[in-house]
Amino acid sequence: MKIADLSTNDKPNWCPGCGNYGILMAMKQALVSLNIPPHNTVVVSGIGCSGKIVHWLKTYGFETLHGRPLPVATGIKLANNRLTVIANGGDGDGYGIGGNHFIHSLRRNPDITYIVHNNMVYSLTTGQTSPTSQKGFKSKSTPFGVIELPVNPLKVGLAMGGSFIARGYAGDLAHLSKIIAAGIKHKGFSLIDVLQPCVVFNKVNTYDFYKKRVYKLEEEGHNVRDVEAAWRKADEWGERIPIGIFYTDDRESYEQDLPQLAKKPLALQELNADVRRELMERYA
Repeated sequence: MKIADLSTNDKPNWCPGCGNYGILMAMKQALVSLNIPPHNTVVVSGIGCSGKIVHWLKTYGFETLHGRPLPVATGIKLANNRLTVIANGGDGDGYGIGGNHFIHSLRRNPDITYIVHNNMVYSLTTGQTSPTSQKGFKSKSTPFGVIELPVNPLKVGLAMGGSFIARGYAGDLAHLSKIIAAGIKHKGFSLIDVLQPCVVFNKVNTYDFYKKRVYKLEEEGHNVRDVEAAWRKADEWGERIPIGIFYTDDRESYEQDLPQLAKKPLALQELNADVRRELMERYA
């Protein structure tokens, strides 16, 4: 496996400097490091700037409706649980319109990796406030500043029993690719919230902003099995912003609890002739 094996003939057309370029490359590096062949990988996306990522990865891909990558990714995993399934979406896509799917995916724990491109603004629609915009953030939809508190996806993930909660930074490819690889290897639902600068519509949370503040949890001895420590770190935002794996545990995935998948994937199971005939007659 090489990076070239995952590259398409088309080139991404995100804005120059967009953090999505870093996320795309980190995903490629993670898949190469794990030696996962393209034909065994399905990347699902929602709507938004991040939604086009499936067009620039030479794997199977499915661009869904706004806020719907998680139910589609779950369905794909249930149909063939041998596939590596990775969902991508923005902060508005995943924490706004897709918030309900986000919450219930955490508690169900399907074996999929969810990468959220969190730029704290609706970029595709030219710069409106998103669920993660910081209080006071000014945009064309909030010219006097946001008055609501932002969603904290890491705390939501912990509160809903998420089995792998992590945050990366699009400006640190080596670190982000390791987090994504760890999320893919994890047998359960992996949330990876990625701090992704939008160079056009978010002039606050910039590369310089993050460069001065981000630090790696593993370099400070954080215990990824300590949920209380993870909660405290998830609350940390200001002069210091932690990135890395906040929490992980080894509970069974959704697919592991389904006896129908014990022997082989549904996609490889033969349908009984009598059952097939009954279904054809019922829905003819």
